[in-house]
Amino acid sequence: MTRTAVRAKIAERPRTVEAEIGLELVAEGLANPVFLTSPPGDRTLYIVDQIGKVFSLDASGGKLETFLDITDQVVDLDPGYDERGLLGLAFHPDFESDPRFYVFYSAPPRDEAPAGWNCTNHLVEYRADKSAPPRADPSSRRMLLTVDKPQMNHNGGHIAFGPDGYLYVPLGDGGGSNDQGEGHTPGIGNAQDTTKLLGKVLRIDVDDRSGGREYGIPADNPFADGGGRPEIFAYGLRNPYHIAFDAGGERKLFAADAGQVRWEEVDIIEKGGNYGWNIKEGAHHFDSEDNTVSRLAVDGPSGLTDPIVEYPNLGNSMGGMGAVVIGGYVYRGRAMPFLEGRYIFGDFTGNSGRPDGRIFVASPSADGEGRWVMDELRVAGRRGGRLGEYLLSFGQDSDNELYVLSSDTEGPEGRFGRVYRIVPPNR
Repeated sequence: MTRTAVRAKIAERPRTVEAEIGLELVAEGLANPVFLTSPPGDRTLYIVDQIGKVFSLDASGGKLETFLDITDQVVDLDPGYDERGLLGLAFHPDFESDPRFYVFYSAPPRDEAPAGWNCTNHLVEYRADKSAPPRADPSSRRMLLTVDKPQMNHNGGHIAFGPDGYLYVPLGDGGGSNDQGEGHTPGIGNAQDTTKLLGKVLRIDVDDRSGGREYGIPADNPFADGGGRPEIFAYGLRNPYHIAFDAGGERKLFAADAGQVRWEEVDIIEKGGNYGWNIKEGAHHFDSEDNTVSRLAVDGPSGLTDPIVEYPNLGNSMGGMGAVVIGGYVYRGRAMPFLEGRYIFGDFTGNSGRPDGRIFVASPSADGEGRWVMDELRVAGRRGGRLGEYLLSFGQDSDNELYVLSSDTEGPEGRFGRVYRIVPPNR
């Protein structure tokens, strides 16, 4: 959907639906669980903890086992709040016969990084052994990509393999405010600068090591033949914290892009798409000189893609619904048929400084065009139907059932992190 398609419509508050979900505790005692996944055809759950560990958990329950520990490679985290750390995990599509997997994490600045910059994000390949429980082989470590970052925030990091077998890597704009300042391209910002990787979704071929690279470039990437970095698949993003492919339907790629001070958004990412940052925030004009301005972006540059979901955040003068969007998944499981084909996502907290995460659901419009319809899902047995904890992330297992990852604290401090399976409310 292009930016001009919704020029007469502004974001609406969600309508709470009567449908409820239940939450079944799966794991606890984690620091900050930020991602959960399963290898193809394997029911084992793998939980990414921001501090630098990946745990495995048999689908039937039991003890968390350490699969990978790279705490000595991860940058020192601020216990109060931090957006860095171990953020992403993706298993190779042929993992059963080719047990490679990939992690994305924030390390201290490498020697080649500009002086004073904050961290260097790493994309690294490992192999797993066939032990029970499984373990990563530390000696198999292979660096694929390093990206230096000027500021702490906006790291993206929830990597995912697409149905085409390529690895997709979301990167934030480098951090700070307005995509301006140290380490940001003057005038246009990093997200609009196609000579930089920051503020983009990348697509690479991990099976192709020809041409002197640690990865290959798909021939149909938008800038494979020039005009920009060949790894870029889409651009104009602020902080695409969570990306996920629909496990059914047309296998579309969904991304939640964290807003600045007014609007949170969810996008469907398409090849070559420009999602507007820092020209617009959501479907609204953005003025980097005065980021309090908010009006529909109907008179700006053409060719910018609008979000399928937009809602006001807590900085919005019209009143906000949450602090920052947390991306999720299109539901394709069996436990809750009423959610089939709907996008489940949420917000970190509905009240600044308090653990008050919210869970939302978005449904395609009746005609299949334009903005999706957004509602709030009530959590059975929780006060006010809210999570009552900070919402950190969502996860999906090999059966396409969904999980909620949460904590009582805003940062990676203590052992207050939990993982819940989303279940019917009467379970």
